[in-house]
Amino acid sequence: MSTEALEKMLAKGMDNALLRFGLGKGYLDAGEFARAAEHLQRCVQFDPQYSAAWKLLGQALSRHGAIDEARAAWGQGLQVAQEKGDKQAGKEISVFLKRLDKPPRQAKT
Repeated sequence: MSTEALEKMLAKGMDNALLRFGLGKGYLDAGEFARAAEHLQRCVQFDPQYSAAWKLLGQALSRHGAIDEARAAWGQGLQVAQEKGDKQAGKEISVFLKRLDKPPRQAKT
């Protein structure tokens, strides 16, 4: 479903974690990282145990340049994934966190 269709549903008063996740993913895929983060933050407010939403929220924040916020989102997501036994999300989030800690590569001259 397109972000336009999801936005219409939101405008009609429908608002839940799944709708916000769809909007967040759609905007993330479109490169609209601030809008993606806004919807994904609402998603995890609706459902703090939504590990996939925490993962995408961290991605949106990271790509928007909000590195500390991304680290916090991924940290929360990792905790949720471990509590729920969501091994795949936990592995992916762990990789993202490790990438944040790596120094940037120097360009070859």
